[in-house]
Amino acid sequence: MELNLENLQTKDFYYDLPKDLIAQTPLEPRDSSRLLMLSRDTGEITHKHFYDIIDCLNPGDCLVLNDSRVLPARLYGIKDGTGAKVEFLLLTHHKDDVWEVLCGPGKRAKPGSHFIFGDGLMKAEVLEIIEDGNRLVRFTYDGNFYEILDKIGQMPLPPYITEHLKDNERYQTVYSKELGSAAAPTAGLHFTPELLEKVKAKGVQVAFVTLHVGLGTFRPVSAEKVLDHKMHSEHYYLPKTTADMINETKKNGGRVIAVGTTSCRTLESVGTKEDCIKESAGWTDIFIYPGYQFKVLDGLITNFHLPESTLIMLVSALAGYDHIMNAYKVAVEEKYRFFSFGDAMFIY
Repeated sequence: MELNLENLQTKDFYYDLPKDLIAQTPLEPRDSSRLLMLSRDTGEITHKHFYDIIDCLNPGDCLVLNDSRVLPARLYGIKDGTGAKVEFLLLTHHKDDVWEVLCGPGKRAKPGSHFIFGDGLMKAEVLEIIEDGNRLVRFTYDGNFYEILDKIGQMPLPPYITEHLKDNERYQTVYSKELGSAAAPTAGLHFTPELLEKVKAKGVQVAFVTLHVGLGTFRPVSAEKVLDHKMHSEHYYLPKTTADMINETKKNGGRVIAVGTTSCRTLESVGTKEDCIKESAGWTDIFIYPGYQFKVLDGLITNFHLPESTLIMLVSALAGYDHIMNAYKVAVEEKYRFFSFGDAMFIY
């Protein structure tokens, strides 16, 4: 299909997905999920398992992973004085103990109202209502905020996952360390420590970036025209060690392969902003869709994304629109598992 790049429509990125293909629970072990291999050049598709990724990487390649760690950011509590139930979702840390949160039901969270969480382990006061109806909230507690959050918070699983998660660590990558995400960089969930050791032993560089995933990643594209969509902003950091590895890889003719769209967006943000790869930190709202010219990336390991999402637009920009839409059609026919806890794709 010939895409009109000047007038891209959101509906161009729709595909039909049976509900029973939306993965509700993670597989054990992590690397036993399926892997669809997609050639950017030819569109050729091959079917493997994720543990076969070791055979798809070459000595001298560089694998870039996002080491952000998900906050157990969903809090259930009561309104002080009335006992009415409320749910808070932590979005962004502003300063000290002030956070931007999503509240439900919102009518209970007027400025000046107070709430109690975890039988009093944490309390909150709503300071003001800001853009999008979110609230600025000040928390009070005794001890360490994040330790208390670990005790009383729940993982903010995407809305399409309705099963209860028995082990919070299954929504974290095995290499996560930098707290701050509202959602997991899910392509990395397939790696085990043993598989990463095999990757390194093969002569593949393993590098890390940090991009804290925002809830905007789940927000549907409501604009009819792709170019009318406004991207959410997320904070990233690319350290000097990673910049050095990437530059060395490029110099020696190796491939830079991002694990997940968050790693991809970090690399392309830095490549665009700095016109080279070097240590960099900041906020990015980069929007990648067909027509975009990649500056850093040679390959991408990713999961299967929602219809009409910015993420399926991103992979279409990398692999080609027709190749991606055909790969998704094949994945549905072959009953691959979709979304956060689903199977993976390697675009090479």
